[in-house]
Amino acid sequence: MISDILTTIETILVFHIRRFWPNWLGVIGAVLVLSFGIWTLVQPPREFPGDSIVVVTRGATASEIADEFAAAHIVRHPTLLRTILRMGSPRAGAYRFPEPENLFQVGRRLLAGDFGIAPTKVTFPEGLTVREMADRISKKIPSISASEFIAAAGPYEGYLFPDTYHIAADATAHDVVALMRDNFDAKTATVQGTVQASEYSFSDIVVMASILEREARSPDEKKMVAGILWNRITKDMPLQVDAVFGYIYGRDTYSPSLEDLTIDSPYNTYKNKGLPPGPISNPGIASLQAAASPTKNNYLFYLTGNDGLMHYATTFAQHKANRAAYLK
Repeated sequence: MISDILTTIETILVFHIRRFWPNWLGVIGAVLVLSFGIWTLVQPPREFPGDSIVVVTRGATASEIADEFAAAHIVRHPTLLRTILRMGSPRAGAYRFPEPENLFQVGRRLLAGDFGIAPTKVTFPEGLTVREMADRISKKIPSISASEFIAAAGPYEGYLFPDTYHIAADATAHDVVALMRDNFDAKTATVQGTVQASEYSFSDIVVMASILEREARSPDEKKMVAGILWNRITKDMPLQVDAVFGYIYGRDTYSPSLEDLTIDSPYNTYKNKGLPPGPISNPGIASLQAAASPTKNNYLFYLTGNDGLMHYATTFAQHKANRAAYLK
């Protein structure tokens, strides 16, 4: 009985195909054309750039991301990518495409946060300002602009520990600042004993250390200069350090003009006595230790000569003689 049923079905199919074969060919052709069209749409464009990086900004919509990827020639048409992205939540960050990928692969990576970029190593040497750090990180991490980093890090000038960091592709400016702040707390815990044994507050030590980063080089020189600057504060003398003017003007200058010396700024250590109101750089451990445990001395003046050495003086007359001898 079953064989009879199968035979009947076969007969009907053969009859149907013979009679309506043009229709079947049309359907098959339409399916093939549609399949080819879809296949073409999802393939990467011919203009796909080699080893490119595209940044998805935080808060961007599916439409904005799709348009950006189409403009960057990562996908052919934004419409299909937009549809895929609306099925989930695209992850912000920098995406690397070393070779062409089809639209479905691109969509999957955006939804999964598959950036294709290993954490980026960024090194901040001792003594950098937030402004200088911002310039460095914006060049290393395309998704973090200098202005974003300055806005996030500005309130913590002096308290961002200079070190080497490995930063994820989707890290925000606030993520990086939090990482640097945590590192600062961990590293400065090693000098808390020295700080507590000193006669200075921790905030004053950080400010002094930020000056030492710009005014001296070796640990011994930093300790000596710290002793001199604390001496000047004790004697109610202005610090008269030149490094503050680079901070005031936002440039790397250590030779202020006579006009610079008159600027009305709380950081102007020629016009104002005592420490500046805040750090002028982000110091490392050596400078913090020097600020907390300075070398006791009777000097009130110092300079770095053209010979690369530090020269000290107890009187202004001796300081003038040093300038004449070592700054020719």
